[in-house]
Amino acid sequence: MRELSSPSPPNFELIHPKRNKKAGQVYVASCQIEEQSSFIDYIRGGMQMNFTVAVDFTASNGNPQSPTSLHYYNPYQLNQYAAAISAVGDIIQNYDSDKMFPALGFGARLPDGSVSHEFALNFQPQNPFCAGIDGVLAAYYHSLNSVQLYGPTNFAPVINHVARFAAGSRDGSEYFVLLIITDGIITDMPQTKEAIVHASTLPLSIIIVGVGDADFTEMDILDGDDVRLSSRGRYAERDIVQFVPFRNFLQSGSASIHVSQAHLAKEVLAEIPEQILGYMKRYGIKPRPPLQAQAPPHPQQQQQQQQHHSPAAPYYGDPPQQQRMGPPPPYQP
Repeated sequence: MRELSSPSPPNFELIHPKRNKKAGQVYVASCQIEEQSSFIDYIRGGMQMNFTVAVDFTASNGNPQSPTSLHYYNPYQLNQYAAAISAVGDIIQNYDSDKMFPALGFGARLPDGSVSHEFALNFQPQNPFCAGIDGVLAAYYHSLNSVQLYGPTNFAPVINHVARFAAGSRDGSEYFVLLIITDGIITDMPQTKEAIVHASTLPLSIIIVGVGDADFTEMDILDGDDVRLSSRGRYAERDIVQFVPFRNFLQSGSASIHVSQAHLAKEVLAEIPEQILGYMKRYGIKPRPPLQAQAPPHPQQQQQQQQHHSPAAPYYGDPPQQQRMGPPPPYQP
């Protein structure tokens, strides 16, 4: 490799394998060695993963009080919404330092009578963070008892919500993952396509999990594995959407939901590292030097850190790129 990358790289003769005679010559005009960074390199350098959940509260899910509802609460087994949140969140939270996750809902009529496609599950719009995945599940169950399932099924508001914050952190220090869980067909497809095309320029990946037995054919349009997504003549710069129907992973038998969760998590998270690397490579962002291991903080210092990380002071990431979750600025792709 050193010879190939030298100012005067050597030439190589080609020998015919059967005749054992000279068959030609390879002339090396130039050679460049390029280091390939891995997902782990960015994690070691301090890249922060920010996980957001968005839950479908449309009426097509069925009455939450009925055992046939996709939102039905069974104290002995998670429903598909809770199972998807737990399966994906339990893995991603290992890459989040404070484990405070924004949790949103869409398609519900709120207690004040308004219909919202972008509301905080804890009903604190200035601070939609939940403590860990257990906190997200608690807020989800609380919301089911507080809102009326309504509609329609609009994705664009929650995508643009997360995109606003991703737009403020393009330097590779943070990467955002939005999990959308839904039971039906999108009713704002043009707006959703446009939102995804804009978001493809940002450090953002979108996981869509379909629950129930609906026809999810149109969802494959958003997952640009075969045909790159476009909106109004503009094509997505990267494929940032991964869609999977949960029913493909459901199994019968004891402990079936745990097996289904494991298979679901493996499937939906498989593309995230490549999507992260795709963003970093496209914008020429190299991994930062590995963070040095730090000694355990003094008790007084630890208390100060807990106050800093409390829900009263929500943030996306660590200083110096701290962003407090106030009313988001207008999104300008």
